[in-house]
Parts: sequence; structure tokens; C-alpha cells
Amino acid sequence: METRNPILRNAEKNYAEYGSVQGGPGSAPAPGTGQGSAGAAQLTGVYPTPTMGGSAGSTMTLADVITKTAICFGILLFWGVIGWFTAASFLWVIGMIVGLTVGLVCAFKKTVSPPLVMIYAAAQGLMLGGISAWYQAFGDAQGWGNIVFQAVTGTLIVFAVMLTLYQTRIIKVTGKFQKIFMVALFSYVAIGLLSLVFYLISLAFHQGSNFAFGFFGVGTIGIIVCALAIILAAFALCMDFESVSEGLRYGVPESESWRMAFGLMVTLIWLYLEILRLLTILAASRD
Repeated sequence: METRNPILRNAEKNYAEYGSVQGGPGSAPAPGTGQGSAGAAQLTGVYPTPTMGGSAGSTMTLADVITKTAICFGILLFWGVIGWFTAASFLWVIGMIVGLTVGLVCAFKKTVSPPLVMIYAAAQGLMLGGISAWYQAFGDAQGWGNIVFQAVTGTLIVFAVMLTLYQTRIIKVTGKFQKIFMVALFSYVAIGLLSLVFYLISLAFHQGSNFAFGFFGVGTIGIIVCALAIILAAFALCMDFESVSEGLRYGVPESESWRMAFGLMVTLIWLYLEILRLLTILAASRD
């Protein structure tokens, strides 16, 4: 089954190539068979030699994914602290620009680049630290409490819940699931673009938030959009989990664990920002 995950699509294309080498798309080698042993050699021809950990021919394990994800989030947290304490200098804006640029390169680059993934983690950490500090300062001024801690807690809870639902097969990532997800994702992007257009119009006519809706909306509209985005990000986690499962099933190179870590990082950052924004809107609506 080919995934339609926009972040991990390049890896899945490589899985398909590997499957065709083995005897047809989607045919994973049977563990412990001669076919699997031959497949390891053929897989080396499909993929480049692994970099930054793992010898040539070594396959990805769950421990590899967990380790690379921990490294990425360690880097993100380190730079997040720097972004928090330098929020007033707007260094987080540089992090946002660098993160967006490097993130797009990582998403569309066929060969995974561990250094780029780590640069992305550092840039996003700088951005998240600055944005979180701004939200927290604004919330403190309004007497809303520690909304950043609440957002982090909410993100971890959603991650744990979706992982449990995926592992217990309550949520199954089928072809239909992926199609519905992609339709919802493109709709989300369209709302984002329309939100930006209307927001710029409101600024041009000095109307403040009178014409703002969607991503820039507040009140009921803002709450609905945030809630839908959180649901979408939560299901995106299932797509990431499925990509990891597919990689393990096909025995992809160890270097691909960096791509898995990148995909999980993108989704969790998105989820955190949406939860943070929702908590802010809810707190403001109570005042």
C-alpha cells in the first residue's frame, strides 16, 4: 500500500521500487528466507549508502527511529530554550524562515540528509521558543495561566492516544483513509491561503480583524478551524506511524530513520502550534 503522506512520499516511492525488485509492488521480503537475504543486497542498489550511523546494508529498526527522533527533539528543545530567552530580538523569525526553507528541501529531497534534518530541528526550535514566549507573555498579562505548558501536555496526550489507537488497530490506515486525509489536508491549505488573503485585505483597509477568518479568525470560527486542524494533525500522526511500519516491513536502510524522525517532528510541531492557538482563543473568549 502506497502512502500519500506528503512528507514521507519519497521514502514510500523507494519502498515501491524495492517491492518491484522483489517481485511486484508492495511485496515485502519474507523474514528469514532466501528472498529476504537477496533483498538486502538488492535494496542496497536501490538506496544510497547510509550516512551518519549504520553500516552499508544495515536495515532500519524501531530503535533507530526512536533514537533519531530523540536526537531531533533534543536539538529542538535546546534551540527552543535559546528562542525563548531571545524572543525580544526576533531571532525566531530567522528560525521560521530557515525552518520553512530547509523543511521543504527535506520533504522533496529523494535522498534523506541527516544534517539538513538536524538543521531543521534547530531552526524550528528557535522559532517555537520565540513564539511560545510571546504567547506566554501575552497570556500572563491576561491572567490565563501557563498556556505553553498546557499546549505541550495536550500535544503529548494526543500523541499517546493516537499511537494507542494505531497499535490496537482501532484506527487502520487504509487506502480510503489516506484519500480522505489528503482531501482534508488540501482543504486545510486552501483555508490557510484564503485566510491570508482576507487578513491582508483587512490590513489594507485598516479594518483590524473585521474581515479576518480561518487561521486569523477568533471566536467561534477560530475555534472550529483550530479544532479541525488538531484533528487533522492527529490523523497525520497515524500516517507517520504507518510509514514507520512500512519501512520496517520492507527492511529499508537505517538512514531512512532520519526521514521518519523528520516526518514525526513536522506533525508534532504542527499539532503543538494548533493546540497553543486553540487554548489562546478559548482563554480570550472567556474574558
